Amino acid sequence: MRELDTKYEHKKVETDKYETWLEKEYFKAGDTSKEPYSLVIPPPNVTGKLHLGHAWDNTLQDIIARYQRLQGKDVLYLPGMDHAGIATQARVEERLKSQNISRYDLGREKFLEVSWDWKNEYADHIREQWGKMGLSLDYSRERFTLDSGLNDAVNKVFVDLYNDGLIFQGYRIINWDVEAKTALSNIEVIHKEIEGNFYTFSYNVVETGEKLSVSTTRPETMFGDVAIIVHPDDERYQHLIGKNAVNPANGDVLPIIADDYIDIEFGTGVMKCTPAHDPNDFDLGKKHNLEMPIIMNPDGTMNELTGKYEGMERFACRKQLVKDIEDAGNLVSIEKHVHQVGHSERTDAIIEPYLSKQWFVKMQPLAQDVLDNQKEDGIDFFPQRFENTFDRWLENIEDWCISRQLWWGHRIPAWFHNETEEIYVGLEAPEDIENWTQDEDVLDTWFSSALWPFSTMGWPEKTEDYDRYYPTNAMVTGYDIIFFWVARMAFQGRYFTDSKPFDDVLIHGLIRDETGRKMSKSLDNGVDPMDVIEEYGVDALRYFLTTNSTPGQDMRYIPEKVESSWNFINKIWNASRFVMMHISDGRYDIEEAKLSQVDRFIIDKFNKTLKLVSDNMDKYEYANVGTEVTRFVWDDFANWYIELSKTGLQSDDETEVYATKATLSYMLKNILIVLSPFMPFVTEEIYTHIPNSLESINLETWPKALDVETSDLNQVEFVINAITAIRELRVSYEVKPSKPLNAILLDSNDATFKLSNTLEAMFKSMARVSIVDAVDSSLVAPIVGGSVVLDKEEMVDKEALKVKLLAEEKRLNQEIKRAEGMLSNTNFISKAPESKVNEEKAKLEEYKRQLKLVETQLKDV
Repeated sequence: MRELDTKYEHKKVETDKYETWLEKEYFKAGDTSKEPYSLVIPPPNVTGKLHLGHAWDNTLQDIIARYQRLQGKDVLYLPGMDHAGIATQARVEERLKSQNISRYDLGREKFLEVSWDWKNEYADHIREQWGKMGLSLDYSRERFTLDSGLNDAVNKVFVDLYNDGLIFQGYRIINWDVEAKTALSNIEVIHKEIEGNFYTFSYNVVETGEKLSVSTTRPETMFGDVAIIVHPDDERYQHLIGKNAVNPANGDVLPIIADDYIDIEFGTGVMKCTPAHDPNDFDLGKKHNLEMPIIMNPDGTMNELTGKYEGMERFACRKQLVKDIEDAGNLVSIEKHVHQVGHSERTDAIIEPYLSKQWFVKMQPLAQDVLDNQKEDGIDFFPQRFENTFDRWLENIEDWCISRQLWWGHRIPAWFHNETEEIYVGLEAPEDIENWTQDEDVLDTWFSSALWPFSTMGWPEKTEDYDRYYPTNAMVTGYDIIFFWVARMAFQGRYFTDSKPFDDVLIHGLIRDETGRKMSKSLDNGVDPMDVIEEYGVDALRYFLTTNSTPGQDMRYIPEKVESSWNFINKIWNASRFVMMHISDGRYDIEEAKLSQVDRFIIDKFNKTLKLVSDNMDKYEYANVGTEVTRFVWDDFANWYIELSKTGLQSDDETEVYATKATLSYMLKNILIVLSPFMPFVTEEIYTHIPNSLESINLETWPKALDVETSDLNQVEFVINAITAIRELRVSYEVKPSKPLNAILLDSNDATFKLSNTLEAMFKSMARVSIVDAVDSSLVAPIVGGSVVLDKEEMVDKEALKVKLLAEEKRLNQEIKRAEGMLSNTNFISKAPESKVNEEKAKLEEYKRQLKLVETQLKDV
């Protein structure tokens, strides 16, 4: 059996393993003898490299997949990528621009060829990064949101929703991105607080010569004004209703009309109406049958309706127009005004409310179906509070604008007759195609992403994968796309498969920098996960990402914590080397071993840890898993059992030696299996060095508790506490570790604590003491379950002892006060589990017992 390297070198450990795993098809789903379990990767955009957020998201999924495989399930972890319409097209156009080429120079078909080349290039990068992360994906089932199968699914969904009256085309005020030149849905708009101006202008009443003060934050839209509106009950303006006022921007005469929409108390109580450039004005325009002139081009420049301002960029027009109105004497005031302004999520351009003919999904009935189902057999959210976020959004949902003025994406399966303008929507083009023109627009990226859990399984065909793996078991995603994606998957799943798309949704937060700021290009505080892997290894990164935050909470990237994860792995490596030195000579079976107290002690500790770990794995509480595993491996196994095992390894009794080696082998193997979902590379490396292990840790099963006799294990716990106390006293009182001491061991009733012969020998050797019946002058160290009494004269002078005893007395009094406070709190008593209350009561009694011992010593000092 080859030896484990002296040092843990992550680069060496991680080399070639992933390729071997794929070659051996460890991650390929399809074993029908097992219970199926499935999850689909949230498809990353083919726009660039994966970031730290992807690494977190993907590692959480991979932990779930690996854990479920260890549970004996047939796991499908399905990979795929998203075509990311706006984002990818923008990146491709940016590359073409650097070559002095525009997409219009190429034409649609050639541009799409270039876009597919981009996709293939970046898909290779993404797969390489998935490999670096160790994701246990089944690449034989990889999908792309723009592949032919998903295109068929998208077209069917569009056609069915259209035929069912849930997709319609109409004029609405939409969010227009003037840089991408496309419509956006409401949730693709990011609102930012910016300082602007509140402009008030004077509109002259034609019939009376009166002046009306009208305010706006967007003067450039005044060219689209079609009316002045006042409240019908506003006595200030009732006499002007039916009259006309002059628009100071262009001299147009506007009717003064009344509507109770107007807030009499707000501003001057007079509002201009611009139906083509404001959603509220659009509703008023429809109500009063007003014209709806569009005064801006799709690129954000002013059009022919703006006269001399035609061709000007919208904000340049604003500046010039305000100056011209001021010169004409019709500017009343300009006030600083801080307000929320919508920006494009993709290009960061300020959104232009814009009247446009677009395709929409009628959302209310789809959302209501999901809400009704949530009450019966709904999706389970982890943490549960995000279900409220999910429900609130569905309850207040608006129709979804799904058309995008792009070339890269699923082209809308709708055709317009060249002469009659009749609309045809279908899976196939019209037979007399020469008489029809297909809609130029493509669908919102999220339209295809919403079908991801079932379209990737072959839907609309009833494939074997669809029947076996859908609905999926779990979805992992960030709280920032609950609306974008989770809600849309939910209603498309309900409508087209009559099922929720997944049982559970695990929600994680955002990764921030050390100071809590969101990572962004503008702040230049992003972290490339590949750089972290280069420095610390992927296992350290994975362990850090998944054990340092609870579900739904943001996490800060702190390099020192990644280093701590590396240190933990190094601890495991060194402990493994110790074990390998003693088990490399053969096979050691725990079932055949006659286990000592110490062996049974570590197995019992592992059993308890395993129960906590399994429970928390099932609840996706990986931070709790990390706490329990790290404590057990670092403290119980590496620090204590390995040290205690040396007695058994050096024994003259071959039975005892065999049992110790069997326990070391059993414990190491099971520790590696439990850790393998988090750190697959290093656990594989160590595991394959264990004699008679399987070909790979990927073929293992989750450990089961091994029943052991526990009635006498309190002795081991007592010995560990006693050794710890003596070592701490040696350090505290500057007594050399090598100096022999006399000690008395007492139980909680101050009777002699009886140890087995083996444990007594271990205790004497490790604590460097002799056990005696009496000492001349007592120095008592209270420990859980009793106390250790040393000879004061061997230890310290009285003054130093008094200081230490007073400090301990103070600490114990504080603990007693805290415990009594908790136990007198009615909320704690009524709400805490009975086990927790009993635990606190036991602690209080123990603190009181220890305090009594300290007080007794103080009297003698």
